[in-house]
This record gives sequence, C-alpha cells and structure tokens, in this order.
Amino acid sequence: MNAVGIDVSKGKSKVAIVQAYGKVVCKPYDVGHTVFELNELANFILSLDGETRVVLEHTGRYSEPIANTLSKAGIFVSVVNAKLLKDYAGGGDTIRRDKTDKLDAVKIAKFCLDKWDNLSQYYLEDEDRKMLKVFNRQLSEYSKMKTMLSNNLISLLDQVFPGINKLFTSPTRESDGHEKWIDFAKTFYHSDCVSSKSFGVFANRYENWCHRNGYKFSLDKAADIHNLASECVATLSRNDFTKSLILMAVEQLNSLCETIAAVKYNMTQIASELIEYDTVLAMHGVGKTLAPQLIAEIGEVPRFNGRTSIARFAGIEPPANQSGAYNQHSRRISKQGSPHLRKSLFMVMKAVLQNKNQDQPTYQFLDKKRAEGKPYKVYMIAGANKFLRIYYARVMECYGLAE
Repeated sequence: MNAVGIDVSKGKSKVAIVQAYGKVVCKPYDVGHTVFELNELANFILSLDGETRVVLEHTGRYSEPIANTLSKAGIFVSVVNAKLLKDYAGGGDTIRRDKTDKLDAVKIAKFCLDKWDNLSQYYLEDEDRKMLKVFNRQLSEYSKMKTMLSNNLISLLDQVFPGINKLFTSPTRESDGHEKWIDFAKTFYHSDCVSSKSFGVFANRYENWCHRNGYKFSLDKAADIHNLASECVATLSRNDFTKSLILMAVEQLNSLCETIAAVKYNMTQIASELIEYDTVLAMHGVGKTLAPQLIAEIGEVPRFNGRTSIARFAGIEPPANQSGAYNQHSRRISKQGSPHLRKSLFMVMKAVLQNKNQDQPTYQFLDKKRAEGKPYKVYMIAGANKFLRIYYARVMECYGLAE
C-alpha cells in the first residue's frame, strides 16, 4: 500500500509517499505543474510495487492539472475536501502547531492510509459539463458586477432624474440583455429633457424612441414619466458634463448586460446537448436561465449515492445532533456545500411561489409549510430539499437508472 499525499499550491505541489507503519518511500519533494514534470510523477508512481492511491486537497483549479494527468495515466486519485484534511487528527504525535508544505504532504499521505477503503475515486469530468460550470461561475461574477454598476447608475440618476428607474418594470431583453430603464437614461439623461417639453411633444418623442429601440409604448407610462420629471428636484444641472457622467455609466452597464446575455446563450447551447436538459427544463420553476445553472452545479447525477447525498452536496441538509436522551429535531442547514447551487435553488423556489401552480408537488409542499406558519427561510429550504429529491429521481430516469 503506497499512499501518495500531494499538498497543492499554485504552479507547483509538494509530494510525499509513505507506506504502512510510517515507512517513507521518498522524502517530500516539489513537482511543477508542467507536462514534463507531471508525466514524470505519473511514471514514478506507476513504477512503485504494490497498490498505490493518491490523495490531494481540493483547491479549485490548482488541483485539476495533477488530478487529470494522474487519472489519465490509470492511477487511483481521490480529491478530498479541504475541511476533511484540516480536521484530520492523524497528522502527527505532537501538540505543536507547525505548518509547512512538507508536513502537510505527509499528513495527506497518512490520511490516505487511514481512509484507504473509503476513498472516492476522482472522475474525469465531461468537457461540456466542465465548460458549462466555468460559464456559470463567470455568470455569477458578472451578475455581481452588474448589481454594482446598476446601483452606481441609480445613484447618479437620483441626482438628475430621481425615481425614474422605479417607473420601468419591463423584464431584461433576452436577445441583448438590455433593460428599458437603462436605455431610457441614455437618451433622457436629465429630468429637464422631459419637463422642458409639453406632454404631447414628449409623448410623441417617447413613442418614437420605444419603436426605435424595440420597447412597448404606453401613453399612461409617458404621462407618469412626464409628471415625475415635472415634480422631481434635480441636484445636478443639465449640461455636457452631467450628460457625460450618465452616458459613461450607461455604456458600461449595457456592455456588461450584453456580456451576460452572451454567457446565458452559450450556456443554453452547451446544456441543450446534455441528456437531462429537456427533463430539467420541464420541471416546475425552472426556465432557460436556471436549467443550465442547475445542470452546471449539480453535474452528473449518477455519481451521487442517493437523494440525500445530493441535498448534502448543496449544503441544505441539517446535520444530526444527538447525544444520549437528547435529540435536536430542528437545526440550521450545514452550508457545507456549493453556495452557487444553493443560490440557484433559491431562485427556483421564488419562481415556484410566483407561478402558484397548485398541481405541482413542489408548490404544494411549500404552500403546506407556509400554512403551518414556518418562517420564510425554513419553508424555502424545505422546498429546495423537496425539489432536489424530485430532480434526482427524474434525471436518474434519463440515464435509465430509475430507483
């Protein structure tokens, strides 16, 4: 039994190989993340006598080059959650809290020996699923940036046309990601652009603007905008400098909106090629945006041992707390899982509540918990757990592995 422990860092890793009873096969040494050095490591591991298993810490993208290279070489590789390795108490027989890459590599190797029979083998992720997950993580980052830039534009508009963004409720345009209130601010950047004209003149100009930009025209909306412009107090004057401020903010935000729309389109294209796409898309509360996100974060469903495993992966399963006669029935969720998946599940639950489809089991379950007086977060998490169980069952049918 050769236990290989790899402490992963950016660009290079520390490798330690030990056998039973603490016998050191080779002292810890550095391996660079290059094709030559990783292939050398694979060949060295394959040359060892006996059965060999490799354990490395899951460190995001840093661990992938090593895990992929060794797996493709036919070596048993297990990528372990960093918290499990941190909490592992078998790293040494000292109370000193020394921490070096060498000690960490040896500790990981000892973890490999202790957990030998329970190690889960690393699987090479499908290229499409890997790409889908990368797109989803980029979407998450871009969405955060959009929120920041939207708040910035609203802050500027509060000084030139306060409250104008609240008058528009049109959804994001799917083709290019533009929003009506943002495009409106590009043309009518100051309240004086509206209030300086009579209602008839403005309504005519607003109608032409809507047709030119592909938005629906409403005479009542034009009246609301004109009334707001006549009543609001602008703290910045209408001039070229003010116009420049607003236009720069609008251009930045629109550029990001177009990027987000392109990311969503690519995610849909990738996800539509996967076996479970149509099944997930047909589920209650899931649309063209959320289906690729769920598939990206959950991955291949058959790799989970059961319905409970997928809930634990999301971090929405309350951990047990029992000792003697004491047994706590109500606990907080662990959150020891994917925050990206939890976010997508929360958005699905919001869509389920908005649609109010009485025939759907997820909505029935949510409505039941809500009627029992459960707090908002409690019934939303309970609904997400119910949804994941249905998701698991239906997707497993796609693979021909129905329970």
